[in-house]
Amino acid sequence: MGAASTGGGTAEAAGRNAAYDMFAADVASRGLGIELVDAADGAAVARMRVTGAMVNGHAIAHGGFVFLLADTAFALACNSHGPATVAAGGEITFVRPAREGDLLTAHATERTRYGRSGIYDVTVTRGAGEVVAEFRGRSRTLPPTAR
Repeated sequence: MGAASTGGGTAEAAGRNAAYDMFAADVASRGLGIELVDAADGAAVARMRVTGAMVNGHAIAHGGFVFLLADTAFALACNSHGPATVAAGGEITFVRPAREGDLLTAHATERTRYGRSGIYDVTVTRGAGEVVAEFRGRSRTLPPTAR
């Protein structure tokens, strides 16, 4: 993949692409501490530390935050090609809980693109690769007039 970044910004260095610009404008993801590690060629890596504000009444990370991390990696992967692309749908399977302090990493991979649609898989892990969740997203590239 391309050059690493933790803060976003405009695509200026070799290996940078539209996903970096999209992430720079993503106030929600950055506000939760999500970092863009890499995005290129239909793949992306993003990470997030689980904070106390993300823990539910069972003392585990709320599933919505895990979904949001996976969805962000998915968005970065499908926008790494350049045309503005949005989610058409997504689903997640929670495999094991994450806890406050865990550093979660989401690895997104393009499975296929056809016409203006695509399918992406995202694996969310913690620590030494323990799987926390599996996410599948369906994308749709916007027509030029909708951008």
